[in-house]
Amino acid sequence: MYDEMEIIATENKRIDGYLADELQGISRSQIQKLIINGNVKVNGVIIYKVNHKLKPEDTVIVTIPDPEDSNVNPENIPLEIVYQDKDLAVINKPRGMVVHPAPGHSHGTMVNALLYHIKDLSTIGGVIRPGIVHRLDKDTSGLLVIAKNDAAHQDLSNQMKDRTTKKIYWAIAEGIIKEEKGVIHAPIARHPVDRQKMAVVTKGRTREAITHFNVLERFKNHTLVELKLETGRTHQIRVHLSYIGHPLLGDPTYGFKKQKFKSEGQILHAKTLGLTHPKTGQWMEWDSEIPLYFNNMIKKVSL
Repeated sequence: MYDEMEIIATENKRIDGYLADELQGISRSQIQKLIINGNVKVNGVIIYKVNHKLKPEDTVIVTIPDPEDSNVNPENIPLEIVYQDKDLAVINKPRGMVVHPAPGHSHGTMVNALLYHIKDLSTIGGVIRPGIVHRLDKDTSGLLVIAKNDAAHQDLSNQMKDRTTKKIYWAIAEGIIKEEKGVIHAPIARHPVDRQKMAVVTKGRTREAITHFNVLERFKNHTLVELKLETGRTHQIRVHLSYIGHPLLGDPTYGFKKQKFKSEGQILHAKTLGLTHPKTGQWMEWDSEIPLYFNNMIKKVSL
């Protein structure tokens, strides 16, 4: 199983350095090994030189194979399985849990727990990401659907691509959002300077991103807000709320540098998930309780 990524270059730079900035979690030495092994193409041609100079608008394809010796072991980690049948499972992921193994996170992930608790998982994601159809950031809690066979995986992936699933989040935002409801329609791409971040970008290669919001409650200096995703871009909610001047409380990447309340990460919970069952065609929907860390923060901002 291979993970293939397409990147459009935006500057004149050595390819190993550029890709190390662009691809989170992959070191420069790992990039160099991929190049030497023929896993990188520029404008359709395999390149083997780590010092190859990229030009703006070059199309780079990086193919990352799963390590041959990769062993993702089952681990007896508590996992809240909200629903399960022969085709899918719905998990309520706790805050602080990484979804699948990655550099620096080889154990204690949701995949390690899934391998222990669920017998059958789809193979489309390879040995590193069995059953994984979509993800949540480490410090975002809430509902995720898991595919238990490849047919279900493909169907669920298509639903997300076609925007027919329902994903509703609750969050605490900094400041007072004056509008009762609204739509943030702003394209997202890699930050032009800090390549480890995403940002609203209006020029170059961007991806459409649409977030609907509805204010649930206003506190002295914060807003409890419900968010519905129409698209599913990386860090979409976090980037969009920061863009309108109301970043998520506790967000270490897109939030205010000085935080009044101590938090282990952004206050964001994937509360509701809806989808069409891949085999029966029946619409199914799940809702989750607001977790303890979230309720505790509501109490703090209410004072």
